Order: sequence, then C-alpha cells, then structure tokens
Amino acid sequence: MSLRTGKLPPSVLKKMLKHTGARDPRVILGPKLGEDAALVRIGGQTLVLKTDPVTYASDMIGWYAVHVNANDVATRGAKPCWFQATILLPDGSDERLVEDIFKQISSAAKELGVAVTGGHTEVTPGIDHPIVVGDMHGVLIGRKPILTSGAKVGDSIVLTKGAGIEGTALIARERRAELVDVLGKKTVDRASRFLTDPGLSIAREALLALEYHVHAMHDPTEGGVAMGVNELAEASGKSVELWIDEVPIKDETRKICAHYGIDPLGLLGSGALLATFSKDDAIGFVRALKRRKIDAAIIGKVVRGKTRSVAIRDGVSMPLSSSERDEVLKLS
Repeated sequence: MSLRTGKLPPSVLKKMLKHTGARDPRVILGPKLGEDAALVRIGGQTLVLKTDPVTYASDMIGWYAVHVNANDVATRGAKPCWFQATILLPDGSDERLVEDIFKQISSAAKELGVAVTGGHTEVTPGIDHPIVVGDMHGVLIGRKPILTSGAKVGDSIVLTKGAGIEGTALIARERRAELVDVLGKKTVDRASRFLTDPGLSIAREALLALEYHVHAMHDPTEGGVAMGVNELAEASGKSVELWIDEVPIKDETRKICAHYGIDPLGLLGSGALLATFSKDDAIGFVRALKRRKIDAAIIGKVVRGKTRSVAIRDGVSMPLSSSERDEVLKLS
C-alpha cells in the first residue's frame, strides 16, 4: 500500500499498534487508536506521556510544539510538567533560526508552567524546513484519567472555541501576502492572532471540564473536528451524531477556507477541545466557558448503536466523512 502525506489510515495503524515492545504492568494505557496520550503508574502517581511533531508550520514552530503536546496531556485530566524536543534543521540553517526555535519553546513552556528538561538538535539532510518533535510528560490531577473511550450513550458532545483554529492561524501566517490582497489586512491580522486569541492551548478548558464530571476528552488535530469525532466514536465503540449546523466556525476561518476551497471541519483543529458530558453537565460547562469569554457549543450526541459517526445537516443524516490528509495539505 502506497501511503500519502498525513496520518496513517486507521486500518494500517491498527496493524502497527500490535508491536508494543515488552509487557510492563505499570503501563495503564498504551498505544490505541483515538487516544491522545499514554498512562504509566509510577509509585503513587500516574504519569501521562505524549509525543507529537510539528511538520506543517515553519513560523512559530517551537511554540506550536509545546502547545500541541501539552493539549494531549491535558485531555487525560493531567497537568503538563516536563517537555523535551528533537529539533531537525535543514542544511544551511543559520544560528538565528535555532535561537528563535529555542526561545519559542521556552516562552510557551513558561506560559504553561512547564520545565524544558532536554532534547536533541541537529542539521539533517533531506528536509527543506525545520521539524520539531515534542515530548511532554505530565501528572494526573485527580484519581481517574479521562479517556477518549470514556464517552457514554446519551452524552452531549461539546466543542470549545471553534473548528480549524490552528489551521486558520497557520494559513494566515504562511500565505499572508496573498490573503491580504484578497481578504484585507484586518481579517488576516485577526486570523494570524488565532495562535494566542482564541489560542491553541486547551489546558484551561480541560481543567474546568473536570469540575463538570467530563466522561471523555479529545484533542482534534490533523483532519480537524470531523476526524476528531470519528476518532471519538472509534475509541469509545459508540455511535456518534455530529450536528453540522451547530459547529462554531469563526468568520476568519470561513473566509480563508472559502478562498482556498477547503472544508473547515477537516482543517487542523488544535485549540479546540472535544468533550462529552451528561446533558445537564454539558449545558453547565458551556455556560461556565462563556462566562470566561471562551466560545463553546453542544455539537452532537453519543447514541446507541454500532461504532459509526453520522453528520446531520438541515435534518438530513449522512455518514460523517473525514480524511487522514488534513485540508491544509491541499495548499501544498
């Protein structure tokens, strides 16, 4: 099978996840489709472990790397604590680029109260832009971890902030000159600031979700909200409805996606949190977020039935399609 750029197809990944090394009873949760981070019991604490690369961005790549890894740790109900990075640089890179990446990592880590504990940096043949592979470890806050597989029949599904937050910021920064000509400087400036406003970090929302008895949390990244909802269904073994008309999408995201003919539901989704709660707790969580000036909406429901995802638009049901290839790749 010839593989395309993007996530591995689920059928391929499932086969690969059989190869997990030695058995260790301290591993509570190892590699599993749709789960954001691993869990390891050490002494009286549960550690949460995550690794994730940043491969699409060139601007602010170190900052991205810290936040995308911290987000996955936060979805387990954990506090991100320690970060390491492997930084791969193309031949001919200058020292200023290296310093910028190090400063970005340090700045993002300070924002989250995370210590940078090590890593590796090298100039690598065969690449034409920097790649940062992050590794974040955290400590579970409560007694029980939150899993993507924890969704229950009858749960309401909440999405915070909106679809395509990360992808919007990335495109606005990487295609700035072109977009300013088409959409105007104000729109592009606002879209570029999506990195910090509404922001890529979901740590605050994930912590608040614990107060509302959250059942499952997931960080939609590559493939966006559509892929995230499909992964939620796959991990939980439940049937999921996505109410397309209820998904919050910022104006800047709509305009950029319309210009390039891409689907905001399939666009890089870091910055949003997918979470499931009982109906009443979901309503309470959304209200609590809005009091804190964080957008959120109930966008679907977990229903009885075999594992699948259904999209509902204008009362019409159809299978929810998603792709391992993020929409941003259509621009390359």
